[in-house]
Amino acid sequence: MSLARIRRKPTTEAMTPMHDHLVAERTPPVAAPHFAPSNTDRPDAEPMAALAAILRALGIASPEQMGWKDYDKVMRAVEPLIGSGHVLRHFDYTHPAVLQTGTVERLRADYTVRLAYTEWGSPLRPTLLCLGGIANAARRFDYLAKALSHQYHVLCLDWAGRGRSGWLTEQSDYSFESNVAQVMALIRHKRLGRVTLIGSSLGGCVAMRVASEAPHLVDRLILNDIGPFIPVERRRRRAESVARHYVFRQPAQLFRRTGASQKNDGPVDDTVLLHNSFHQTRWSEENGGRVYRHDIRALQSYRDEAGHDHDQWDDWQRIDCPVLEVHGLMTDALLDSTIERMLAKPRVGVLHIPQVGHTPTLSDPLHIEALKGWLRAPDAWPKESTVGWTPGPDRVLFR
Repeated sequence: MSLARIRRKPTTEAMTPMHDHLVAERTPPVAAPHFAPSNTDRPDAEPMAALAAILRALGIASPEQMGWKDYDKVMRAVEPLIGSGHVLRHFDYTHPAVLQTGTVERLRADYTVRLAYTEWGSPLRPTLLCLGGIANAARRFDYLAKALSHQYHVLCLDWAGRGRSGWLTEQSDYSFESNVAQVMALIRHKRLGRVTLIGSSLGGCVAMRVASEAPHLVDRLILNDIGPFIPVERRRRRAESVARHYVFRQPAQLFRRTGASQKNDGPVDDTVLLHNSFHQTRWSEENGGRVYRHDIRALQSYRDEAGHDHDQWDDWQRIDCPVLEVHGLMTDALLDSTIERMLAKPRVGVLHIPQVGHTPTLSDPLHIEALKGWLRAPDAWPKESTVGWTPGPDRVLFR
């Protein structure tokens, strides 16, 4: 298959108190199924209206005019419109001694950590289990989970050391095998049958391992911009950017940092970026600002493991369920050669999304409708398709 390449410019639980390189694109050959809701049909139109209203009421025309009290008011106005409908839950995950490879053998012992997850929809419906990236919180899936909760039972997991989950004892306890064990523990805890796994980045890698080792538990697989191979150069770049301690003492600092890190998120609006940034950070009294909501040791452990290519082709060969690959056309994590090799397997489809890099936010109504269509009839879906973006307002805060 000949793949033309071009270059294009890269064109956010209940509320808690505040104290608390441009890369080459691939031109896909197949036209998309057509989804075209009007702006008034957008589920995110109400949060944007609320954001505009609260900014006017506060007299804020730029991020530099916003203090933390203003930020708190903004989030309290916007967040309930995005996250309504979920329940935050916890369960006890037992981290086994066999996975404590960095601890001397005589000191290894099973110990328990509370893991958090959000639950949407009725448990009587088919279950979708959403798994995020290395530094993501479960709430990043809110837009997708809320939209799918009318037809599905949706669970979104916070990895140990991230979001609202507890932390593991040793840095070396944070491992790929530990992530796989956490997913299996949640499936056992909820007494689930076959599930659909939706995995972004690291979550997709874990999903492939689960589908490979426990095929009786996995009905379908959606991989958000990740495949069985990640080049070492990309892994090192990502590891160096996340394995650092950041303190944001003003909202504008948070917006600049998260806006820069999300520069390839595509034409999403401020409410998406606000929502994701809010749940990925927390207020730290001792630091006098917001910090990332994760155990930095988890990301340092990832950095220590990022000195080589990530290769899961053996897992991939054993996967037999339908797979949808969501491909951000500006990504540097999912190579054209990887996609070609994936497409050689039956029951695999690729959904290309332009103007976005690694791990599309899955918040746009068009993208969500496309995923709904594939979930309804995965074997009837075209081998390759493309979906664009719903027109939306310009950003005010994340510019």
